[in-house]
Amino acid sequence: MNGPDSKEQQIIRLPFFGIPRLYPYIKQYVPRIVLMILMGILSSLADSAYPLFNQYALNHFVTQGTLVGLKTFILLYVGMLVLQTLNNFITCYWCGQVEMSVDRDLRNAAFNHLQTLSFSYFNQNNVGYIHARVMSDTGKIGVMMAWRLMDIIWNGSYILCVLVVMLSINWRLALYILALVPVAVVLISFFQTRLIVLNRKIREINSTITSDINEGITGARAIKTLVIERRIQNDFEKDTENMRRTSVGATHVSALFSASVTFLSGVALSLVLWRGGMMTMAQVMQIGTLSVFLSYALGILEPIQNVIQTFSELIAIQVNVERLTRLLSTASDVADSPEVIEKYGDTFHPKKENWEKLIGDVEFRDVTFRYPDGDEIVLSHFDLKVPQGTNVAIVGETGAGKSTLVNLVCRFFEPTSGTVLIDGRDARERSQLWLHSSIGYVLQTPHLFSGTVRENLRYGKPDATDEGIWEALRLVSADGIVRRMDHGLDSDVGEGGAMLSTGEKQLLSFARAILADPRILVLDEATSSIDTVTERAIQDAIKVVTKGRTSFVIAHRLSTIVDADIILVVRDGRIIERGTHEELLAQHGYYHSLFTRQYVEMSLNEKHT
Repeated sequence: MNGPDSKEQQIIRLPFFGIPRLYPYIKQYVPRIVLMILMGILSSLADSAYPLFNQYALNHFVTQGTLVGLKTFILLYVGMLVLQTLNNFITCYWCGQVEMSVDRDLRNAAFNHLQTLSFSYFNQNNVGYIHARVMSDTGKIGVMMAWRLMDIIWNGSYILCVLVVMLSINWRLALYILALVPVAVVLISFFQTRLIVLNRKIREINSTITSDINEGITGARAIKTLVIERRIQNDFEKDTENMRRTSVGATHVSALFSASVTFLSGVALSLVLWRGGMMTMAQVMQIGTLSVFLSYALGILEPIQNVIQTFSELIAIQVNVERLTRLLSTASDVADSPEVIEKYGDTFHPKKENWEKLIGDVEFRDVTFRYPDGDEIVLSHFDLKVPQGTNVAIVGETGAGKSTLVNLVCRFFEPTSGTVLIDGRDARERSQLWLHSSIGYVLQTPHLFSGTVRENLRYGKPDATDEGIWEALRLVSADGIVRRMDHGLDSDVGEGGAMLSTGEKQLLSFARAILADPRILVLDEATSSIDTVTERAIQDAIKVVTKGRTSFVIAHRLSTIVDADIILVVRDGRIIERGTHEELLAQHGYYHSLFTRQYVEMSLNEKHT
């Protein structure tokens, strides 16, 4: 499974913090971002000008003891306050808009792209890693494009304005403050680096604690049956203690950082008071001018700190940018050609008017296959013709590779070489959606979506009537289950079908596939979670629903596929035998031993019950 990428340490070398890679997703917001930047610069200019108002008031009204021009001064000051307030409101509003819009667009793009990727991507990347790309990374990038960008613009322009004003007013006194800027930069950078390391470690420990909690809840039954409560508790306490120590260490560094900045601000203030006071007493500088330098001396360190902190965050966000853009640029192992998309449409824009009716003839022609994330050849120069209406059974022990064939038929994977033909044409000459729309697939591990029974079954056929839904339920002996539920078809199944048993979920999944009236039906050990009585009822239903349809049945219980038109026996990822039930028994090969062993086990179980 893939976790955080090993190349993340190189990300700090990306230009412009990865924004060029994101440009296709943010280009529509560029005009608003430019206006945000301009308003941020105006805001910093206004903030840096307030001490100049104080300078004028002290030098003109206080020192000279006159009120001439006071009304004009007040009007200008209030006018600037109103404009500054309005500017800040608009800027914050636009920042929020940009953040949420970029976040939404990136999440939509990432989620939609995931729908186009093949199974191999999900085999190689765990759910938590993918979830973090879609949710966490996009959120941080949205914050970067709005608030962090504005932090850089405002603080940077404020620092520049303050330096220009100080140098233009009194360059000698300004040098005292400027001399402290390199010291401040080094000091802030040192502490900021330490805090980044500690905060990253805290996040890692927090992830471990979250994992501990998750395992403690989801694995509660296993923990109790294994009697390992104390061991689990000890592990949890070690992680929480590690979190406490690391967090306390981060608090100490943060406290020392704050004290150091306060001390440096005090030094700057002392220098200005000392030198500026002497210049004021010598009547070289007015008292109002001294107040300007005092304001700047107290206020310039915080923007410097903010700039360094923001740059550190932007560098850290490069990890998020790189991981998200890598996801968005990941090409699917199974993809339609531009010619196919032009004619048949894609996953989100199908051109159903050009779709031919699928009949159900399937042929493997000299197919060789190995999984994209593996090196072992699973199929080698395999040939098989499956006429429309044929019932194909695939058997073998657990982990033998029984799903490989149906994955190729469904075009979840592409052959390494050779061709899979559907109705006499290469499957790659038509769209994936065209093929998938005519396939009913019942998984070994059933999955229901949050919602009602009706909503879940209509995923197979959106326009299905209640009568059609009940008929599908009746065919698989699931109508009684739904009738016993409090609200019938309107009953909520819970998240992932959590309110139903595994067998009940399997029956509803089976009904959903039947309701879609597929031309090709795939049953991936669909009866493995069902009791023997219900299984017999489903076997009778299978005979009805597979009539006239091409079907592939992956079976663990060999008694369920004795009537199949052809049985393929898989061992160690290879097909070692093929034929009807009688033909395979007569060969006295691997199938014969499997069937005999299961028959004996079944007889012993019935005898004991």
